Amino acid sequence: MLFVQYPKCTTCQKAKAWLDAQNVSYTSRNVKEEQPTLDELTQWFNASGLPIKKFVNTSGLLYRSMGLKDKLPTMSDAQVLELLSTDGMLVKRPILVGEGFVLVGFKEEAWRAALEGSAQK
Repeated sequence: MLFVQYPKCTTCQKAKAWLDAQNVSYTSRNVKEEQPTLDELTQWFNASGLPIKKFVNTSGLLYRSMGLKDKLPTMSDAQVLELLSTDGMLVKRPILVGEGFVLVGFKEEAWRAALEGSAQK
């Protein structure tokens, strides 16, 4: 599994602690140092079934400074994915990518369900 996170993010820290407590093995990746590529983001978006806005870090400083609140509604999914690939700090985190699922943001119940479902495959 791939755990995409920003180490200073408290939600990412909680998610990492939870994964460790569940004895889940994963590869950790710092979204700021190794930003997701357009291909990765496109694959994750398509696999997630989530609306594109769920992949955008709407609470970040970069989001605000770029005025994305007003721009996003007029952008296509492809344009948003292209934008996200330019800076990892625009990407919502944490992201957990496993076999058959992509989780964005940390919600313990959803993560537990996805991991249990993945273990049964």
